Amino acid sequence: MPRGETEQHLRLKALTLAWARARGWTFAAAEVRVPRSGFRADVAAADEGESGGVVVFECKQSRADLLKDAHAEAVVRARTAELAQRQRVLEELLAVHRPELRRGEALWPEFDTWNFASLEHRTYRRVLGELAMFRRRLREGTKFSRMTRYQCADALYLVVEENIHAEAEIPKGWGLLVRRGDELRLARDAARLTPWAEQRAALRRAIAQKLAGPPVPPADLLFAGTA
Repeated sequence: MPRGETEQHLRLKALTLAWARARGWTFAAAEVRVPRSGFRADVAAADEGESGGVVVFECKQSRADLLKDAHAEAVVRARTAELAQRQRVLEELLAVHRPELRRGEALWPEFDTWNFASLEHRTYRRVLGELAMFRRRLREGTKFSRMTRYQCADALYLVVEENIHAEAEIPKGWGLLVRRGDELRLARDAARLTPWAEQRAALRRAIAQKLAGPPVPPADLLFAGTA
């Protein structure tokens, strides 16, 4: 169990393993590193056959947990570029109007640089703050859209608690499973992706490595006697 993981999230993973296995993806494990992506899947599963498909599941227990990974990469990237350009324009203007910020380190003025670190300029500071936020969002908040772009598996599914999402917030191409009581219900099927054969094989190896460790108990044993 990863550090800080809640019982609710653990329940979602156990139910996902059971759901996947019941539908023929019997080669399944939790907390699997997804090759060539830098991400770790809550659950990854595959057909028994060597050439069968592979599926990745992401479990989200709260609305905040869902939204932090759901930013559209293209939108975030475009806004980041826009803000970076705005920063460059502002610095060119400030260099003209605030010559005292020149560092004086270059022999020729046109090659000198400016020190804006201590500059109190409301618009400039706002742009820097927003740019930092979008760069962080691009790096840490676009997991769903990047996994789609990377073609990490044949299908990608979100597994969520009931009433934590709006339809428009579910990333394009992802299927949706919603927990109701002690079962998962399919609310939307996943689009079919086309990962390379090498990606499928690598993800199978990652699942096998997880299966070689301690097994995850079924949901009915993990949560016997809980609500």
